[in-house]
Amino acid sequence: MSRAVTRVRTLFLSDIHLGSRACQAERLLAFLKEYECRTIFLLGDIVDFWSLGRSVYWPESHNTVVQKLLRRARRLVKIYYIPGNHDEGVRRYVNSSFGNIRVKKNHIHVAADGRRYALLHGDEYDQVATCPRWLSALGDASYNLLVDLNRTLSWGRRKLGIGGHWSLADFAKRNLQGAASFVSRFEGAVVRHAEGLRVDGVICGHIHTPSIKQAGKVLYLNCGDWVDSCTAIVEHLDGRMALVRQDVIEPDHGEHVEDLAEAMTA
Repeated sequence: MSRAVTRVRTLFLSDIHLGSRACQAERLLAFLKEYECRTIFLLGDIVDFWSLGRSVYWPESHNTVVQKLLRRARRLVKIYYIPGNHDEGVRRYVNSSFGNIRVKKNHIHVAADGRRYALLHGDEYDQVATCPRWLSALGDASYNLLVDLNRTLSWGRRKLGIGGHWSLADFAKRNLQGAASFVSRFEGAVVRHAEGLRVDGVICGHIHTPSIKQAGKVLYLNCGDWVDSCTAIVEHLDGRMALVRQDVIEPDHGEHVEDLAEAMTA
């Protein structure tokens, strides 16, 4: 059964990693069907060119994500794309548009309640991401290994009838001292950046750690990712910000017909 559509003002998505085998495109497609909005901000690592550079992987579901975004752009949904480190090549096209999707370096978003938010991917505040590429790639490979292990654990949990979301990668980031310290340093650096801009909040991605927290006078929001957590930030019509997670749902019998019709009109 199809879920009711929720109308919101803005969607903030990051770290989709299209082109990676870890990308959970089907859950993102289900999420997009459940939310209608006026504006979408894509906050980096939308396409994983690092992964595509190692091996080409682009299944139909990844293509459908692109088609759905382009279709919304044609229907006058404003879409802005702020590239990250995995799609850093797109930064060469800042201030250009592709299929009505505008590429920007960063952005200040004014919410419906008048609060101002700095938008960025966040890799410039990650000491690992600013190191030589081989070191950053090593960290990326380690994270991907955790995600792969988590898939096996999730399969086992489903077989045992254990519900709810649990992530090995998230557990490691929050409980291993070095990883927890990395997340804390990243959040602190991004908040200081927002303080310098004199904004009310900051919305970013990059570290695959979804969060909404008040840090002094700054509201820190991290979209999470569509590799592990399957989360996004939404702005409601009154300006309230919320972190939402897309749970695993049973496919609707009519989805294949809808996707086929959409592909034919894309």
